[in-house]
Amino acid sequence: MDQPNMPDYVKSLDRSRHHAGHTEECGPCECAKALEDLVDDHGRQDMEEKTLALIKPEGVPHLKEILQTIKDEGFDIIQRRKVFLTPEQASELYKDHYGQAYFPLLISHISSGPIYALCLSKPNAVKEWKRIIGPRSVKEAIREYPDTLRGRFGDPSEDMLNAVHGSDSRAEAEKEIHFFFPEMILEPLLTGDKCTDYLADNVNPTLLEGLSELCKQKPVDPIVWLADWLLTNNPNKPKTNEVITRVPT
Repeated sequence: MDQPNMPDYVKSLDRSRHHAGHTEECGPCECAKALEDLVDDHGRQDMEEKTLALIKPEGVPHLKEILQTIKDEGFDIIQRRKVFLTPEQASELYKDHYGQAYFPLLISHISSGPIYALCLSKPNAVKEWKRIIGPRSVKEAIREYPDTLRGRFGDPSEDMLNAVHGSDSRAEAEKEIHFFFPEMILEPLLTGDKCTDYLADNVNPTLLEGLSELCKQKPVDPIVWLADWLLTNNPNKPKTNEVITRVPT
């Protein structure tokens, strides 16, 4: 019987001990099978992705409602910042639009008051955020997609006043996030076969060894035991000459 609060990977290992007559302890083969199933399940899940959201001056009065929508849609807000852009900074942000007829109005508008910059995280974040905010045209958003953020909070008198901004692509998101949050480190995400290969080469061997020891030791608190074991046996931990003495508390 599964123990209360036992994590799924431990439940899987525990069940594997009773498979095919193995009732005393699970060996590496059973652990490997449980680990393979675990990694396979998680491998099907979408990878987390980041995107930039801007709440423009006309959207700021609706900040509370917009943030609630972000939460309801399952996004994590990784970073949030209130910003007053100068015209020069706004020109740098929107430099790809330079030369367009609307460029002066765009710069004047985005630098006319406070805006909120948010780094959002979720699987398929770029696509999902674009879906939630709706089309650039406020009139189209109100007519065709009234439940989107632009449909709810955009100003129909001018499409430029569409309340919120969203990155158009992953590459654009990375650039825009770095503009507002230069201290953030955006590592490229591994996907598909690259992700599977990385896990197989760098994670699975150590984790498999730890899970095998977990089965043998049968600790009272398997989560804490495995966490301590992984810290002690992490092959990538820095090697120093420092001696750490733990003082009882």
